[in-house]
Amino acid sequence: MNIKLFNTASKKTESFHPIDPARVTMYVCGPTVYDRPHIGNARSVVVYDVLYRMLIENFGAEHVCYVRNITDVDDKINKAAKDSGVSIQSLTESMTNKFHLDIKALNCIEPNVEPRATRHIEEMIAIIETLIECGSAYISQGHVYFDVSSFKGYGELAQKNLEDLIAGSRVEVSDNKQTPEDFVLWKPADQDDDISSVFESPWGKGRPGWHIECSAMSSKYLGDDFDIHGGGIDLIFPHHTNEIAQSCSYKKGSSYARYWVHNGFVTVDGEKMSKSLGNFWTVKDLLDKDVRGETIRYVYLSTHYRKPLNWTDKAVEDSKKSLDSFYRIISRHSMDSNDLVLDPRIREALYDDMNTPLALSIMHEIAKDYNKTTNHETQESLAGNLLKAGLLLGLFYTKPEEWFGVEVDFEIDALIQERIDAKKAKNWGEADKIRNILQEKNIILEDHPDGTTTWRKI
Repeated sequence: MNIKLFNTASKKTESFHPIDPARVTMYVCGPTVYDRPHIGNARSVVVYDVLYRMLIENFGAEHVCYVRNITDVDDKINKAAKDSGVSIQSLTESMTNKFHLDIKALNCIEPNVEPRATRHIEEMIAIIETLIECGSAYISQGHVYFDVSSFKGYGELAQKNLEDLIAGSRVEVSDNKQTPEDFVLWKPADQDDDISSVFESPWGKGRPGWHIECSAMSSKYLGDDFDIHGGGIDLIFPHHTNEIAQSCSYKKGSSYARYWVHNGFVTVDGEKMSKSLGNFWTVKDLLDKDVRGETIRYVYLSTHYRKPLNWTDKAVEDSKKSLDSFYRIISRHSMDSNDLVLDPRIREALYDDMNTPLALSIMHEIAKDYNKTTNHETQESLAGNLLKAGLLLGLFYTKPEEWFGVEVDFEIDALIQERIDAKKAKNWGEADKIRNILQEKNIILEDHPDGTTTWRKI
């Protein structure tokens, strides 16, 4: 079965055919480490974590190379360091570590390579030098700019002409530029810049522009042409548009990335996130409010990745309830993940442009079928289907006893299941007998509306 992805470049859902099935390649724009990731940033990380898991499931882990960069040189970083009174290096190291902690709480797999921009300055300079030599870039007052007019395909990713792109975005105005739409490849250092953000170059001390960073790091680890480039929808223009222009100009004949995948925005209660509105949430904020990382992940999965996601308290509550119902089922069985079978409907849903909401709805159908049957073998098979599906989606990484905050005992769970089966068969005497046996063991049962039962010790 082929994976299908919506390609922003063609505006069509296409079957995914890698350049080399033995080395499937994906580059995703990572964080600019000046602050902790907010729930919009984290959505992007989870989306491409799901895609990474799908690629591994289809091609094998040894045949997939996933690169996600760290942007640790940027004007926003310089400002944040000055505002907080710390060095740039101290800030970027701290925020990189916190980024890793936050996304680990969301059960995101580490990429194969996580390059940092500050360690690839030489590669950036080499690309800029080539762009100058071939006439695609020019030097002006210590700056180096890309000449947008030199690249005929500029703007095709966004499928808009240049005038519309410029009108719909904030373009940096500068007398140094030949035309307003030209973008910076290298900028000179300011006198008060932290020394850790200043680098030597043929054009004087300074630092790279944002766009050249990703072109340099992606080409180093994945080659001039690779399979998938991912990021948020806000990166289509100018970031990804500029990456294409400079990379294809640097390597004539290159198409750069073949499939462009973009995830939608996140709003909070129907409004754009804003600190002034008090609706700006970081992952850490939610974790501190006792919202589990797995619940946050489930909220993301419940909306198709290309659609806007509206974050609400109800969405969080519903996600927690869904995970509770799934965990009650898998907690009753001792299963080896290597022996589990994936329901083909799950694969079909995910391979159809990562339709995670459909995959979750199928998991709920599996759970309903589980609660309808009294056959132990059938229940065990369905529980295995449920667990396998969840693992592919990055769920169920918490031990059931930790999830519920209670002890798990398979002998007790077996008695509870016998009681559930007795109740379904309307054998009330047997059901009462089992309850009495458990009460003698100081076990209190709690029956739930969905037909499940949990227990706790007195």
